[in-house]
Amino acid sequence: MNEKRKLTPALLFERFCYGCGDFGCNIIYTAMSAFLLFYYTDYAGVNAAAVGTIMLISRVFDGVSDIIMGMIVDRTRSKYGKARVWILRMCIPFALSGILLFSVPASLGTTAKLVYVFITYNLVSTVVYTAINVPYSSLNALMTQNPYERSVLSIFRNLLATAGTLTINMVTLPLVEFFGDNTAAWTKTFAVLGILAVIAFILTFAGTKERVHSIAEINGETEKISFLEGLKSLFANKYWIMMICVLALFFLYYAINGGTTVYYAKDILGNRDLVGTINGIFNVIQIAAMFFIAGLVKKYGKRNIFSLGLVLSTVGMLILEFGGGNMSAIVVSSLVRGVGNACGGATMWAMVSDTIDYGEWKTGHRTEGLVNSACSFGYKIGNGVGSALLGIILEIGGYVGEAAVQSASALFSIRLCFVWIPIAVFAACFVILRFYHLDKEFDGIIRDLHKRAEKAAK
Repeated sequence: MNEKRKLTPALLFERFCYGCGDFGCNIIYTAMSAFLLFYYTDYAGVNAAAVGTIMLISRVFDGVSDIIMGMIVDRTRSKYGKARVWILRMCIPFALSGILLFSVPASLGTTAKLVYVFITYNLVSTVVYTAINVPYSSLNALMTQNPYERSVLSIFRNLLATAGTLTINMVTLPLVEFFGDNTAAWTKTFAVLGILAVIAFILTFAGTKERVHSIAEINGETEKISFLEGLKSLFANKYWIMMICVLALFFLYYAINGGTTVYYAKDILGNRDLVGTINGIFNVIQIAAMFFIAGLVKKYGKRNIFSLGLVLSTVGMLILEFGGGNMSAIVVSSLVRGVGNACGGATMWAMVSDTIDYGEWKTGHRTEGLVNSACSFGYKIGNGVGSALLGIILEIGGYVGEAAVQSASALFSIRLCFVWIPIAVFAACFVILRFYHLDKEFDGIIRDLHKRAEKAAK
């Protein structure tokens, strides 16, 4: 189904609606990455290391739920398709669970608070976020098999994801202050943001269409793959293995860097309000850069553009670290990192979708849900490890949330999490991508799949 669709207002609207799904997802994801640990330590009074441990342990449950949800998506048959129906079903539970996440009762004791954190964190991450994000991640591969259109959809996804991140980073703390700058203010803030997420998900459900089907489905058959067959197919897919490693590392970076931003601004740069400046410039530039990346991807390929982004992100981090903390260094660093992150954001999800077609060509099984659920498991593991590392490193460094001035070891731990661990991640991802050659092989794979479908239909 290597279709060529004429650029029309309807097509642009469908791309926009598709991107709205990640806008909605990022309302919770960014909040968990950038503000949840800060809320726990500085407002709810919960120990950072204990929270980090909970986040890491929860990834075990999260991984199981991801795989289960992937199998559910692959088996779903409804008038709305395999993926879209779950976006409709889960949008309101998504908003409600986000509110509960930022509603730790102040009256609870230390142990009771940790129990509440464990339950609500797993409700959000293990159950609700999985049940809406796995279907959403599968939607790209179900909408089109055209590699360029997948890249464009990936760009729209990341445009709107970045807009969601920008929204959270820019409005969360001001809303908290508006509502009273206390624990209850966080609950009210996420009630407002939850409504926004529901609207975004409804747009994704109503404005997109599933068009791609497996060879078995085209021939009127119901393809049922056992869990073990699905796993065997996954691990026979070398490009999927590469992408899950890259995603796990990249989301480790997102978690540890994003979660440290507020600490870096408050304790290294001396002004908590610089969070808005750092993230605002970063996200605005990322959005602007997205408009120019489609042409570069078409000319140079997804892998090469992703690799370029890793180099730029490294340079941006070094500028911030050695720039002396002045505003010029902050601005230039955010500009360079914004372009770098746009390169990765615009390509990674399209690359995952391409591995689905490679897997079908290699094994004969098409498993959008399982591929994306396993990737979701991978990047959630990365996110969990990143969040746990952040909490543990801050605790080891001696960070004290109520302290007016942090110790030298605490400041070093913040720099380590914000700058040096991300740079190590970029280097590892760059090396892995040297072995990814699917961009060059993809057209031949799609032609062969079409020939198989035509032969099977006769």
